[in-house]
Amino acid sequence: MEKTWLKQYPEGVPAEINPDKYKSIVELFELSTKKFADNVALESMGVPVTFKNFDRLAHNFAAYLQTNTDLKPGDRIALQMPNILSYPIAIYGSMLAGLVVVNTNPLYTAREMEHQFKDSGAKAIVIFSPFAPVLKSIVANTDIKTVIIAEATDLFPTPASPMPYEGGISFRDVVADIPANKFTAVETKSSDIAFLQYTGGTTGVSKGAVLTHRNVLANVEQTSSLNSIRTIEGKEIIVTPLPLYHIFSLTVNFIGYIANGGKNILIANPRDIPGFVKTLSTSKLTFLTGVNTLFNTLANDPEFQKLDFSTLKGVIGGATAVQKPVADLWKKVTGTSLVEGYGLTETSPVVTCNKIDGTERVGTIGIPMPSTEVKLMDDDGVEVAQGEAGEIWVKGPQVMQGYYNRPDETAKVMTADGWLKTGDVGVVSEDGYFKIVDRKKDMIIVSGFNVYPNEVEEIVVMHPKVMEAACIGIEDAKSGEVVKIFVVKKDPSLTEAELMEHCKQLLTGYKVPKAIEFRDDLPKTPIGKILRRMLRPDAVKA
Repeated sequence: MEKTWLKQYPEGVPAEINPDKYKSIVELFELSTKKFADNVALESMGVPVTFKNFDRLAHNFAAYLQTNTDLKPGDRIALQMPNILSYPIAIYGSMLAGLVVVNTNPLYTAREMEHQFKDSGAKAIVIFSPFAPVLKSIVANTDIKTVIIAEATDLFPTPASPMPYEGGISFRDVVADIPANKFTAVETKSSDIAFLQYTGGTTGVSKGAVLTHRNVLANVEQTSSLNSIRTIEGKEIIVTPLPLYHIFSLTVNFIGYIANGGKNILIANPRDIPGFVKTLSTSKLTFLTGVNTLFNTLANDPEFQKLDFSTLKGVIGGATAVQKPVADLWKKVTGTSLVEGYGLTETSPVVTCNKIDGTERVGTIGIPMPSTEVKLMDDDGVEVAQGEAGEIWVKGPQVMQGYYNRPDETAKVMTADGWLKTGDVGVVSEDGYFKIVDRKKDMIIVSGFNVYPNEVEEIVVMHPKVMEAACIGIEDAKSGEVVKIFVVKKDPSLTEAELMEHCKQLLTGYKVPKAIEFRDDLPKTPIGKILRRMLRPDAVKA
């Protein structure tokens, strides 16, 4: 008998959800903007936007596209911005016009931008003004004809900035109340593509995951069902430091809290820790999402440690593993648990998560979402025995349709009967709690023994003098590979010998690092995930 997911859900959590609760994301937005009209939906740098105004501005955006451009339903529009008010308005407005949203990292190089725009066939873009010069260098090689320039202050009561792009249109002008710009409703089906959500491109070329309205709506319903007992409709305040171009923030923070009627406080630059902490000090937040490195930085910040956390209900870490020492410190500082979830761009994104009601299991990624099947497979496609590590396979309504225009790449990760091979290695407890062991591609093999970098990194950061760590395998003539760690010190007095002794006490011999390199910082993605691949000897630095 196949040992897929164990439906032993906590009380109040349904085993199944209705992925067809809404016809489209547009319908969800329209229902919420009417129901919560006077509530604040969005806030940035102290400037609020109510649900009513969110709806008005999005309709103005859609009407402009319909009246003043050649864009048609099904065309792709790239959105390339940090977390500023223009971003969510552009998402909603684009969908009202029937367009497919292509979320784009604003820190992309010209080469990366050109690849994504050509691959997706984007015909329009909304881009943050500081990045317009990069667009200018490659736009002639793409199909983009409509360029809308966004500023952080577009909805602020301040004068408009000079247009930095010849032929560009100001976002402020696009959303203005212009009677001549008449909106025409577009019928959107649940099977229509909502997003071409590009993977990070950490291995090979970046690919666009095809996510339909139904995929994303299913995940919104799944995540809300898991923790509905902790949320009060129209009363929650979530702080969003992860960029909206990241699928975790896009689904869980933005679309999920529009559905809930909550306030979403957008953080444009979470690396500005003093500014971030100042925002947190006045927000009375109830929920927060982020990544391990961000939580680690905040929990170690003296000013953050002084904040009032009495309103905080839940904190969820995703995108990369939450380390136990970080979770323990977070609980000590805030009094609130830092729970871990797991997902991928290809799954819209959440696959599993811990509940946020105090029943979480630190060190696990929780239980499968309702209506989600998860199983662990060996390299031959056979399900592993209980307690053994295997590749995580996922099946559910949140799983993508495939990679855009890449049937060959889709076939590598999806089976004919709808299972997604994640490339992640996990184990599962008897009662259905999963734990990530590591990425298959990051696994280190020492004399035939498997070493998982996550385990080594967690042990290393348990040392009180360590701030961050990353683990890779390096070639070794005797054992094939050995473990090397890169470490950022919390205490300058830390020595290599001291750290090596710590590892020897807590790791079996073949897992103990044979090389230690101290660094001032570690390479990270824009959302804070440590890039192990950039630490390898053969890494391409450019």
